[in-house]
Amino acid sequence: MKIATLNINNVVKRLDNLLAWLDASRPDVVCLQETKVVDALFPAQALAEAGYSSVFKGERTYNGVALLARGVEPVVTRRSLPGDADDAMSRYIEAAVGGVLIGCIYAPNGNPVPGPKFGYKLAWLERLNRHAQGLLEASVPVALVGDFNVVPTDFDIYRHKSRGRDAVIQPEARAAFRRLLDQGWTDALRTLHPDDPQFTFWDYFRDAWGRDAGMRLDHFLLSPALAGRLKAGGVDRWARGEEGASDHAPAWIELKPKRGAARR
Repeated sequence: MKIATLNINNVVKRLDNLLAWLDASRPDVVCLQETKVVDALFPAQALAEAGYSSVFKGERTYNGVALLARGVEPVVTRRSLPGDADDAMSRYIEAAVGGVLIGCIYAPNGNPVPGPKFGYKLAWLERLNRHAQGLLEASVPVALVGDFNVVPTDFDIYRHKSRGRDAVIQPEARAAFRRLLDQGWTDALRTLHPDDPQFTFWDYFRDAWGRDAGMRLDHFLLSPALAGRLKAGGVDRWARGEEGASDHAPAWIELKPKRGAARR
């Protein structure tokens, strides 16, 4: 199974980019973030014609998450992150695909720091930690996938000191990500590429793409029941260089079949 993630930064505006990448990369499952469209306008038909069923939760102008699956129907288990009934932002959707439970994540950016948006970011990440712990206790194969809006360490960013008070590098945000790992989740891209930063985001400003001044914001966290199946992974940097591309590049991992699946 090949699982990918892409902060598409407006799925309608960048539908052609998305379809071209899907055709070239052929992932089995895709987690999209920042779809920026209400559900009635999500391009489900165009994606179906490309071979992908979709489930989604959007909102006008901001946020929005979706999960695509090639050749199968995702079975939705959640359309929001538990823990705050008053949080109406579309930032989490969870579905079962091919025997794997996948949580598609778009965590808050949190800027400016300090301020209420940063407080919301930390509260959201704490809710994610609580939900993640419950998923681990279920002892099922789970992948938490998407834009966490956290740069885990200085190794994951180009010249991080130049970004000053950016919320994605603040100690509190990094500590929340570290608490997830301490629960027992495996950071798939870092495990596969310990000596390569694996940037997934390059700002549109200050020629960040041309200078390779990127950062790793997009992650795959695998439960112990799934981590042993990790086979390969990387970032499709070429897609970031295409005309009209998102400021994120698609990232992906491949999982080996579950033991005994081939015999069945």
